[in-house]
Amino acid sequence: MTHIDKIQVTKRDGRLEPIDLDKIHKVIEWAAHNLENVSVSQVELKSHIQFYEGIKTRDIHETIIKSAADLISETTPDYQYLAARLAIFHLRKIAYNRFTPPHLYDHVKKLTDAGKYDAHILADYSRAEFDELEEYLDHWRDMNLAYAAVEQMAGKYLVQDRVSKTVFESPQFLYMLVGMCLFASYDKAERLDYVKRFYDATSEFKISLPTPIMSGVRTPSRQFSSCVLIECGDSLDSINATTSAIVRYVSQRAGIGINAGRIRALGSPIRGGEAQHTGCIPFYKLFQTAVKCCSQGGVRGGAATLFYPLWHLEVESLLVLKNNRGVEDNRVRHMDYGVQLNKTMYTRLIKGQDISLFSPGDTPGLYDAFFEDQDKFEELYTKYENDPTIRSRQIPAADLFSLMMQERASTGRIYIQNVDHCNTHSPFDPTVAPIRQSNLCMEIALPTKPLDNINDEAGEIALCTLSAVNLGKVEHVSDIEEPAELIVRALDALLDYQDYPVKAAQNGSMRRRTLGVGVINYAYYLAKNGVRYSDDSALGLTHQTFEALQFYLLKASNKLAKEQGACPAFNETTYSQGILPIDTYKKDLDKICQEPLHLDWETLRTEITTHGLRNSTLTALMPSETSSQIANATNGIEPPRGLVSIKASKDGILKQVVPEIDKLKDQYELLWQMPNNDGYLKLVAVMQKFVDQSISANTNYDPVRYEGGRVPMKILLKDLLNAYKMGVKTLYYHNTRDGANDAQADMEDDCAGGACKI
Repeated sequence: MTHIDKIQVTKRDGRLEPIDLDKIHKVIEWAAHNLENVSVSQVELKSHIQFYEGIKTRDIHETIIKSAADLISETTPDYQYLAARLAIFHLRKIAYNRFTPPHLYDHVKKLTDAGKYDAHILADYSRAEFDELEEYLDHWRDMNLAYAAVEQMAGKYLVQDRVSKTVFESPQFLYMLVGMCLFASYDKAERLDYVKRFYDATSEFKISLPTPIMSGVRTPSRQFSSCVLIECGDSLDSINATTSAIVRYVSQRAGIGINAGRIRALGSPIRGGEAQHTGCIPFYKLFQTAVKCCSQGGVRGGAATLFYPLWHLEVESLLVLKNNRGVEDNRVRHMDYGVQLNKTMYTRLIKGQDISLFSPGDTPGLYDAFFEDQDKFEELYTKYENDPTIRSRQIPAADLFSLMMQERASTGRIYIQNVDHCNTHSPFDPTVAPIRQSNLCMEIALPTKPLDNINDEAGEIALCTLSAVNLGKVEHVSDIEEPAELIVRALDALLDYQDYPVKAAQNGSMRRRTLGVGVINYAYYLAKNGVRYSDDSALGLTHQTFEALQFYLLKASNKLAKEQGACPAFNETTYSQGILPIDTYKKDLDKICQEPLHLDWETLRTEITTHGLRNSTLTALMPSETSSQIANATNGIEPPRGLVSIKASKDGILKQVVPEIDKLKDQYELLWQMPNNDGYLKLVAVMQKFVDQSISANTNYDPVRYEGGRVPMKILLKDLLNAYKMGVKTLYYHNTRDGANDAQADMEDDCAGGACKI
């Protein structure tokens, strides 16, 4: 039997050399430097490496990384940094054959020659500028990444050969190059200042960027919008154009929102009664096929949420499309669904009345009024109900709402859109630019128009480009001003920098220049400020924080409008009429939160009406599964499920520890510690007061709290009505506690792989 000291190992370049156990030990010691409660010998013992002749050094290193990662726990959180440092060491060896990264210019030249980086970077920046930025780069910031972050970066973001798993860059190059790309068109006298500020903000996790930007900006592929909203008309031409647009955008890694609410119901006459319409389901199946036909960068299939109104004649069949019972013919399970409601529907429920179902094609003006004018909708709706010549069906509102909520509870993926709130508390004038749908993850609310063909310039596809402010880095709300300005400038530049696979998307983007800036690390922000989700203690802080977020983003967009001009469709916004989100929110909220406004909105109002805004929208609170892991932050606005979350992704199991667990362990309110949804929904409503688009807000239920282990329908309806009453625009997932380990998060859902999640 060979003694371990005599074994030869295979180096990364294929050479054999004698094993050097001391070298392995020194690398682990280096990674453990200055970390608390970690043990080098513990890592070595746990690795159980079975040495054999010719073992690859790469395999040894990967085994040690995994062994360090396995030791991450509530009491020993610093193993997440030890494992991360070992992973960075490993990653750089793969990328550069050494630990020290090359000079920025040499690196960019090499990867541009290899076709991995966009050629404009070398063309746009001088050697002197490269040298100045090389001086500014701080590769030691890689050591501030936690293990889950390094793994997610290596799996999703860093430029690589996905077949051989060869990574070509390390994180600091990513951060620097994204800034260089986005500010390349700025005046040479000031652009390096913006690149440096943006580099600091992103590499120090003050700003969080979405997957399409992190993985795409600097490469020759130039489509970075996270969310795409496509509206379908009620014609074969429009249905075909919608299908084609879905295929183009799914192949570009975007998440899709499809509005199919106009499609007429089963049995409607076609060509003057020559044929009968096959109804919605065959066309939904067509859209589903389009969504799933392309893999997203080799990572996963596409994902979509499809929208329709609750009063559609086929609604009882549509509500059960995700249901596991039934046969393939009457199910379309691989999309999610957004059910659209308004005051009329809720009123019928509260009064114990019926809801009348119609085919949109049979009721002229009704579908458009549903979004554009609530009084007109009510008037037309009752008129058509009393017209015996119009095909309709009546169903008790309580039965229909119960069916909807039952399907929401059993699948988790029937979402809610309150279309009246989306239009009355909106930056768009609903008579000119109504909001008729949301997106994959229910945080975007933008105008759309159906396409008649794929090259139709009269149609409008809405795109939204996302980013987020890390609240964990905010000590005082004024700290939001700098990241807000950098995000607005960078994302606005991105709109001109990217390509548009469909003309209708380019037209909408160039006219409206819509952005969606959200937050990450809200749960940590609450914990470090000593307030909680469920007891109203966080209402004042949340009001101040989201007031500041919207205010500073508007201020930045206004400043940009003074420099570069307002967006061409500024006149279609309510901002152009001097109307701000603080004027149009649901006033019922004032009974819940009495916090006053703290910032100078009147001066801002004057500046906006005088100089305009560069961007029609600025805020949207998105899920942030992956990017929260990069910043080692809690997910978006959500409470964590456990102090140590176990994230299951395609790259394996990753453990993530909540920030400052050692100091704040008892301050965090975990998801299943919350007694109900009341406190959370109040906070969402306070955020919605300021957020000009919408919020991915979830409802969560623990069946054990209820008799017989079943959540009563009256509780589900109470939460739905409360959310509506407070002005909440959309509801995303319905989560049910299933008795599994509370720290165990779900497998990454459709959004996380590069769609709307950031």
